[in-house]
Amino acid sequence: MTTTKPWYLSRTIWASVVTMSIGAAGLAGLPIDGIDGSSLTDTLLQTVTAVSGLIAIVGRLWARERIG
Repeated sequence: MTTTKPWYLSRTIWASVVTMSIGAAGLAGLPIDGIDGSSLTDTLLQTVTAVSGLIAIVGRLWARERIG
């Protein structure tokens, strides 16, 4: 592997965050029996992708200088 990517594009990182969140929710006493970790991870990845795309568009529209 010679290329790198930002941490937030890693499925492994997001799966780990979901796993830790589910574990913490279980420790806090929240019912987590019906949660599918894989589906939750995919949903979170799609949400992060959509939000980052929206931020990129809004950022470009509000920009004061040209991209060179």
